[in-house]
Amino acid sequence: MAFFMKTMISSQVKNLGLGGRSEEKKEEGGTSDPAAAQGMTREEYEEYQKQVIEEKMERDAAFTQKKAERACLRVHLREKYRLPKSEMDENQIQMAGDDVDLPEDLRKMVDEDEEEEEDKDSILGQLQNLQNMDLDSIKEKAQATFTEIRQTAEQKCSVM
Repeated sequence: MAFFMKTMISSQVKNLGLGGRSEEKKEEGGTSDPAAAQGMTREEYEEYQKQVIEEKMERDAAFTQKKAERACLRVHLREKYRLPKSEMDENQIQMAGDDVDLPEDLRKMVDEDEEEEEDKDSILGQLQNLQNMDLDSIKEKAQATFTEIRQTAEQKCSVM
């Protein structure tokens, strides 16, 4: 990239007639081949460039996959809590090729949460909640609240 910028700038300066050619020779050391500048043969340099491009493509693919997994998680949470959908998340999932799923550890956590919710929603779950309640304390709280409301109403209302 630096080589490209240097070439573009020096050609513009040379077109102006300011003599940019002598400065270019000093900076580059007299070589115009980027492979020779890095101490490689032309074939080695081309192979190196291919490897760099392949590694970049792999990193980009992994990054896109991770972004899509996060988007999938957000979509799942939006569905669970009935929140509005996001176009950005759907676009990220589509860019990854629609073969994205929640990571395995998150899938286990979600499944456990769903099982707990199903247990709570069932009739047996409701019966267990009734057994765990302390009816005496609930009755006392209800009576205390009722007497409080009645006293407040008597103070504010002259009819009562």
